[in-house]
Amino acid sequence: MDSFYTIVFYSLAFCSTYVQVFFLVTFFEKRRSIVKHPHVLELKNYPTVTVAVPCYNEERTVRKTIESLQALDYPKDKLSIFLIDDGSTDTTWEVFKKFENTNGISIFKKENGGKHTALNLALSKCNTEFFGCLDSDSLVHPQALKRIINMFEGDPKAMSIVPSIIVLDPKNIIQNAQKAEYEMAIYIKKMLGFMGGIHVTPGPFSIFRKKVFDDLGEYRKAHNTEDQEIAFRMQENGYKIDHCNDAYVYTITPSSIFKLYKQRLRWVYGSINNMIDYRRLLFRKKYGTVAFFTIPAGIISIVSVVFVFFMLIYNIGKFVYTKFTQISTVGLSNYHNLNFDWFFFDTKTVFFFSIILYILLVTSVIIGRRMANEKRAISISVVYFIVIYSVLAPLWVLKAIFNSFISKESSWTLERIPSKT
Repeated sequence: MDSFYTIVFYSLAFCSTYVQVFFLVTFFEKRRSIVKHPHVLELKNYPTVTVAVPCYNEERTVRKTIESLQALDYPKDKLSIFLIDDGSTDTTWEVFKKFENTNGISIFKKENGGKHTALNLALSKCNTEFFGCLDSDSLVHPQALKRIINMFEGDPKAMSIVPSIIVLDPKNIIQNAQKAEYEMAIYIKKMLGFMGGIHVTPGPFSIFRKKVFDDLGEYRKAHNTEDQEIAFRMQENGYKIDHCNDAYVYTITPSSIFKLYKQRLRWVYGSINNMIDYRRLLFRKKYGTVAFFTIPAGIISIVSVVFVFFMLIYNIGKFVYTKFTQISTVGLSNYHNLNFDWFFFDTKTVFFFSIILYILLVTSVIIGRRMANEKRAISISVVYFIVIYSVLAPLWVLKAIFNSFISKESSWTLERIPSKT
């Protein structure tokens, strides 16, 4: 068993280290290409844009979301805002009606059908050159749309631009742990953008050329992760996705372990099943980075979490069994081997490999914080992230795998528990 553990551990550790080092090499190679737009950007042309806000029971947050869209530094006659109530049972519709007669805002009410159906309703009404979505628990930076459109104007091949998502006003340890995760994601998303390997166009303010949907069709349910499925579909058809690192979107994240678990269960379940649905892309040369790097890295991360969890359980069980056997043999009164001795401290390669991986992880967070314009390079949130996710991530990954086997899907509506702002 120990030999098997060693072989698998080193294989996974090598792959995980390779992924992190590859990101770091890409960063040093491309860092001068990371765009920093001026504080106030002016464009030569202002194309028409529609932004949809799909809602289910978001009475407490959606007003600020709408107001942030109204505050965008973009010509009002070029921007259309569609508010879609997906069968809410609270007062979301009443909040919408307060904006009913506002120029540039249209409101729609439909029976509950899931986020993808709300977005498709918006698409059916859209006649602009660009289309995007803003989740109803997120706020957008006033310059974000200009910065994204500027990237489209600079690259005619770009078909979707995704933003940098930052945790809004974290109030507890759970939200601070997510803050570090989101900061790391900014860095990773930018590196994947350089490599052409972005596989998710997240709900908070990803913008598309409308041509994407005209050519490839509307959103699909996609295991309640439509933002990943459309990205896979674009990659399969050779449609470029890029990342605008200073197009900031501020999102409210789950404030409790239960809410975080429900959210990540849906995300991981959707990721597993979307990778299964698009397995035809894997290791196919024509699909480039997504086929040879992004999807394999996703698989490795899931396998690694499961493996480390079970080996931890195995080692704890082995330790407890050994000690129990020793005590049973000599008796507790005669057993004195309870003191810690540095001689027995694990200094094998396994330990040093783990240290290297954690150093690379912290480096990723530091680079992401710089991209997010954080003043300090490091924060206690990194510690929260490492500790909390080390404990919780295996739980939602294992549950997502189990649900995939029994085909039990997570619900968008059940997850949308309103949060206080």
